Amino acid sequence: MPEGDTVFRTAERLRAALAGKTLTRSDFRVPRFATVDLSGEPVTEVGSYGKHLFIRTEKFSIHSHLKMEGAWRVFHCGQRWTKPRVTARVVLATDELEAVGFSLGTLELLRRADEHTVTDHLGPDLLGPNWDAEEALRRIERYPRRPIGLALLDQRVLAGIGNIYRSEICFLRRVHPATPAGTIPDLPALVDESHRVLHKAAHDPPWRALVYGRARRPCPRCGTALRSALLGEDDPGDSVTRHERGIYFCPRCQPDPNGNN
Repeated sequence: MPEGDTVFRTAERLRAALAGKTLTRSDFRVPRFATVDLSGEPVTEVGSYGKHLFIRTEKFSIHSHLKMEGAWRVFHCGQRWTKPRVTARVVLATDELEAVGFSLGTLELLRRADEHTVTDHLGPDLLGPNWDAEEALRRIERYPRRPIGLALLDQRVLAGIGNIYRSEICFLRRVHPATPAGTIPDLPALVDESHRVLHKAAHDPPWRALVYGRARRPCPRCGTALRSALLGEDDPGDSVTRHERGIYFCPRCQPDPNGNN
């Protein structure tokens, strides 16, 4: 699933294509909004919050979430699309460009005044201008027995981290993802590391994974073979869930708190 850095950069591309332009055509290919016509509406802003993306006009906010397979692409009008047309969920066109949302997990049209209903339950946005490390720390500390790998993945705690970066952050802090949050000696440093990692990934791509997806390869720090495992609420009978929710770690640099190394 695309993480906060991907959504942030997607918003940047859409902002460059649409912000300050007037829509000449809109085509919502979902039943609920099939009759909506935003032609003539100027796009005022494009922004992101965690994994959520918003394209805003003066009255409306087009909210999308990429989920597993979603993507936004920008084309010149008349240019051939690089993804199957049948997967397009929305087309937003100006005089020169078309922004197309493919296979979006969530697509809805909100009034600007209601946009907050999407983000009110989320934790601080790691890539937002008002990033609040103290609030993120407070939300993690609320459940001290919860494994830190699950806390980092919970968008209600801090918004933007997915399965890749939770493994990377824990490795950088030498913390096993199964470690209860309340037992981590320097939890504020881990929160700061989360912000640093995602910020670097968003502003200085590409990010090269140190441990994620590298099971059985040598640890870049000590040379021990890296491992993968499932954590917490995963369903061991679902191969997709196993792949998407697996944690990656070094058994030497990140000792298992349960002594399972």
